[in-house]
Amino acid sequence: MPMTGSLTVPPSEVELTAVRAQGAGGQNVNKVSSAIHLRFDIRASSLPEHIKTRLLALSDSRITREGVIIIKSQEHRTQDMNRAAALARLDELIDSVSVTRRTRIATKPTRGSQLRRVEGKVKRGAIKAGRGPVRGE
Repeated sequence: MPMTGSLTVPPSEVELTAVRAQGAGGQNVNKVSSAIHLRFDIRASSLPEHIKTRLLALSDSRITREGVIIIKSQEHRTQDMNRAAALARLDELIDSVSVTRRTRIATKPTRGSQLRRVEGKVKRGAIKAGRGPVRGE
């Protein structure tokens, strides 16, 4: 089953169902169930709690209100390839939330950069001030 770095999802937690694919395909599409519906219940899974909360917090259309991930794979002609593609997409989704991003540390501009910025503004202001109408007698 999907391996996400050190995370492993047991096969018993993933429900795979073969269904008929949509779209063009002639007579074959009416006879063969080559598409795969993958269902994965986040709350009932053995994933760590912080991964579960991150998955449930995602605003992904593949995650239902009940916390079930539903992935439909029908891009390949064979059921095995569609099963592998669906599992890879589940793996990718879990991987996307398993990475902990470092918090950004706010930095201050250096004194030199502040002075250069102000000097540039003063120069630009002088240029614009020189564009005014000429006053004379």
